[in-house]
Amino acid sequence: MTRASNDRLGLADELEPDDVRRDEQGLSVGELELAERAALRRVAGLSTELTDITEVEYRRLRLERVVLVGVWTDGDAADAEASLTELARLAETAGSQVLEGIIQRRHRPDPATYIGSGKVNELRDIVVATGADTVICDGELSPGQLRQLEEKLKVKVIDRTALILDIFAQHARSREGKAQVELAQLQYLLPRLRGWGEAMSRQAGGRVGAGGGGVGLRGPGETKLETDRRRIYKRMAKLRREIAAMRRIRETKRGRRTANAVPSVAIAGYTNAGKSSLLNALTGAGVLVENALFATLDPTTRRATTPDGQVFTLTDTVGFVQHLPHQLVEAFRSTLEEVAEADVLLHVVDGSDPMPERQVSAVRKVLAEIAEERDTPLPPELLVVNKVDAVDPVAMARLRHLMPDAVFVSARTREGIPELQRRIAELLPRPEVTVDVLVPYTRGEVVARVHNEGQVLSEEHTAEGTQLRARVRPDLAGLLGQFAVSR
Repeated sequence: MTRASNDRLGLADELEPDDVRRDEQGLSVGELELAERAALRRVAGLSTELTDITEVEYRRLRLERVVLVGVWTDGDAADAEASLTELARLAETAGSQVLEGIIQRRHRPDPATYIGSGKVNELRDIVVATGADTVICDGELSPGQLRQLEEKLKVKVIDRTALILDIFAQHARSREGKAQVELAQLQYLLPRLRGWGEAMSRQAGGRVGAGGGGVGLRGPGETKLETDRRRIYKRMAKLRREIAAMRRIRETKRGRRTANAVPSVAIAGYTNAGKSSLLNALTGAGVLVENALFATLDPTTRRATTPDGQVFTLTDTVGFVQHLPHQLVEAFRSTLEEVAEADVLLHVVDGSDPMPERQVSAVRKVLAEIAEERDTPLPPELLVVNKVDAVDPVAMARLRHLMPDAVFVSARTREGIPELQRRIAELLPRPEVTVDVLVPYTRGEVVARVHNEGQVLSEEHTAEGTQLRARVRPDLAGLLGQFAVSR
């Protein structure tokens, strides 16, 4: 397919399978991004307590020592342990060293301190004994819970939402991704702004004798918290305008593909399920692949073809996780709409996960919310169980029982990829008009358009021209009417 035909199909920015961008050393875009992420790593056992260094640089170099805290309110013990294990992986992805993890069984989290006053004292002893400098809670803390815990534990306390937002901030690369992450962070930060005493006062009021500042400083004043809130509201409004503008660009590109009847397939699934690896296996895109949570935040669209030659687009989307923060769902709504607008949904599941059904339910819950808000049904779903090369026979038998209609593949070894391509071809919408035409050799652009936009059933080169039997859309069938032949 030529670059001109790509542009006409709305694929000008979506590279062909053998047209992966590479640098002078032959590295693809994904390999370059992976090298960049690995460019700064802490060596275990060496001190990182550096002096004369900025706060930002210190945060990058210093590996935080964290203790994890979870509250088990429903489900069984395996669910609670799986959730805390996932929190540990999130913490390690963010650049932390997990020292300890504790779970408390409660009917509901304590409204004041999340885990109750007695457990807070025990947690304080663990923090002192391990030398931890951060506590991460497996849930979203209210501003009051956050303040109480920090006052009692004397270390930094963050929750699951703040941790995920931190990972997103580290991994965002595109302008749209960075804007979406910043908007989500500001939405999270707004109700959690805090101030300390007189340092927060911008203008004093009242008389000098009553504690006021005297001439020129009387009046209602404005606290620093109020100033910060006003600035955050203004920044959020600006970010929403920028995201809306980028959303229109995305819709324009999608509209061009729709107008030319290019079917679209969206890849969705749990974080680190192997979505980007699957995109590479199907298209040779060369996008970033990393064994880390939320390695991909920026959607990637590439052209692909079915075994019978039908062109379609394949879009990799951001991953999901249990208790995905609602701020992120709202901020990444324009990206997630790629899933709702697709013709086929590839739901990728990590077959090596001990509880893959948890992944499936978490993803479907978020997708159902998006479909409900848009008041549109989700596209046909094809479950794809990835990483089968890392699954033992007993677990594989369980997976086949749980998901009998799924396709079992390994993006790394390419096992099952031909079967997946065949199943995708079956689900893609097909052109509905069958035509028999004889196109003169002087109208080669018409033949190219039939190949690009339709499904060629047979092709023969004769003395008069190219004889085609194909299935095409009604508008293209009208154009081909002048070349129709009778059988």
